[in-house]
Formats: sequence, C-alpha cells, structure tokens
Amino acid sequence: MLLDPARLDRPDTDTRHEPFSFMIAHGQLPDEARGELDRDFPQYSSAGFFPYDAADCGPSVNELVGQMTSRSFSAAIGRHLQIEGLEDYPTLVTLCRHLNRRHGTIHTDSKSKIATALIYLNPMWPDTSDGCLRFLASIDNIDDVVAPELKPLYGEFAVFRRAENSFHGHLPYEGERRVIQVAWLTSEEEKARKTKRGKFSRAFKKLFGKLDRKVGADRDRNASHRD
Repeated sequence: MLLDPARLDRPDTDTRHEPFSFMIAHGQLPDEARGELDRDFPQYSSAGFFPYDAADCGPSVNELVGQMTSRSFSAAIGRHLQIEGLEDYPTLVTLCRHLNRRHGTIHTDSKSKIATALIYLNPMWPDTSDGCLRFLASIDNIDDVVAPELKPLYGEFAVFRRAENSFHGHLPYEGERRVIQVAWLTSEEEKARKTKRGKFSRAFKKLFGKLDRKVGADRDRNASHRD
C-alpha cells in the first residue's frame, strides 16, 4: 500500500483546530516507491492544476490516486479534522507538475469544498521558502503563519477543513512542483462544474502558455484572492 492511513498517526504529525482545522503529516509515502511515482507522474507541459485523467498517468500514480480517494482514507481524514461522514462526499482530483509565479496567492478555497488534501512528490527542493505551503492567520500577510511552512518534498502531506478563515498560500515560485490534490466537494454538480472548468483551463494554457506565464509574474508576495 502506498498510502496507509495508519501513517497519519505518526508522532510527528501536527493536527490543530485553531484558527481552523488542519493537519501536517510527514513521511506518508514509502521510499521504495519514489522511482515509480517519478516515472508515472503526468508530463504536463503547462503550469497549474489539471483534472485527473488516468490515461495521463502511469500505474503507481493511478494507484496513489485511488488510495487517496478511498472511503477508508477519507474516513481517516474526517476523524482527524472532525468532519463526520467525509467519505460520503464526492472527490475531485487535480494534479500539478509546474507552477508560474502567479500561483499560490493567499485564499481559503471555495465554499463548494469541504476539505482539501495535498501530497507532494518532489525529490528535492531549493534552499528557499518560495513555493512552500503556509497555513495563515490572515488573508493579507504571507508571513502570519500558524504552523511551520511545509516544503513540498516527497511524502509530505497536508490537509485542511475549508472555513471562512482557512487562509493558505505560498511565496511566488516558478518551476517544477509536483503535487496531487484531492478536494472533497459538496455535490456531484460542483465536481462536474469544476472538472469542466479545469479541462478548459488546460486547453487554454496549451494554446496560450506564454501569456499565462506573464500574467501575475510580478505579483506581490502578499497577494490574495477571495474564493
């Protein structure tokens, strides 16, 4: 098993419920799977998060997605975040290989999301805070952290319950940053809507990738948006 819910109970897991519910867990993937997950990650040419398509991925990534969206793993997340019946909500999976500097502005996630989980797959990371996930106490200050920032290294995992104050983001970063995201949504209609929008975004970026890279390239470090 690539993703064992029992690993969430490691002694170094950080679970908090103030100012909103979140969990940061380390070492959630076996070292021996690094090579396969690196090989099987989709070869997106554009930056951003795109809806999961099994045809884009190799077998190990498809296995990981299946385990992240399983009822048993969802229920385990629900227990940690105190969300009853999380396993009964539909899931939306998106994957990202590259980022532009406009990504990562401070936000809460939309009201259609119950919770969001991220598992990172990068074998190494530069000696910088750029691109490192931060959970925050305010929407206008990227340095107002409520927990140590999380480098997006292989096997690092974060999940949070969406709330009006579930502020999170990261400093501008451009380059490869591999991550699988699972969002538990309020309805199948929201899943269909978000999937359609994500597919359109992918098609647009294939045609206008250079323009997408320029937009927001000089964004402020404290930039934010309301979901």
